[in-house]
Amino acid sequence: MAGLTTAEIARALLVPEATVAQRISRAKQRIKAGGAKFRMPPDAELPDRMTAAMHVLYLVFNEGSTASSGASLQRVDLIAEAIRLTRQLHDRLPDDGEVAGLLALMLLTDARHPARVTSDGALVPLAEQDRELWDAESIAEGTRLISRALATAPIGPYQLQAALAAVHDEAARAEHTDWEQILGLYDLLRTLAPGPMVTLNRIVAVAMVDGSKTGLRELAAIERDPALRGNHRVDSVRAHLLEMAGDAVGARDCYRLAARRTLSIPERRYLESRAARVSPEHDI
Repeated sequence: MAGLTTAEIARALLVPEATVAQRISRAKQRIKAGGAKFRMPPDAELPDRMTAAMHVLYLVFNEGSTASSGASLQRVDLIAEAIRLTRQLHDRLPDDGEVAGLLALMLLTDARHPARVTSDGALVPLAEQDRELWDAESIAEGTRLISRALATAPIGPYQLQAALAAVHDEAARAEHTDWEQILGLYDLLRTLAPGPMVTLNRIVAVAMVDGSKTGLRELAAIERDPALRGNHRVDSVRAHLLEMAGDAVGARDCYRLAARRTLSIPERRYLESRAARVSPEHDI
């Protein structure tokens, strides 16, 4: 599998790089001391092993889909490898709802790949993408997978995330997005698999359903979470909600702060362009 650096793993897990380095070092020491044998684990250990394996595939796909640093928004090598390995896992475990959900999530998300960047590599946000460029075959396959999984298997976090992606993908235009359904799915996801990114994404849905002021209040309540402190995504969401609320100055400042904090060059350029677009000094 194409490799991730320690720094990329740390950003994906929202933990310090030193913590990841220590974990890797300890794992290497255990392997060296006990030996590594490639064999199926005992049945009692299989669920935990599967959870860990799917989490790794999920993180690899996410880093490929939106690279946390560098000049390119996406890393096609990581995306392709994550999908390939998840397909293999699904082939071996076709009735596992979470494996199907993970594969569906990857397909439904990667289907937007052709519309996510311009010819010069600039980021295009979901609401502004040309949906005619989306991969209809991947959307159809992902939708079939998640529909079957939800109907036949216990509901899990990957299935819910795939369902969220499907709701976005089925909207022919951004303004047709069913935000109430998305908020309901995030409420379920927050119960099954709470986490800072789930909370942050849910706040966007709250704002789309209940208004930007409600979203801003919820954002203020979670910004002290250590996992989110200094994360550019918090500043980006705040900027978006302030822009929705009509606070051009506040939105501009938050877009600029988010741009300074991200290590992704395409994201930085996009955030700087948003700051320039809402900047009062450009209003005539």
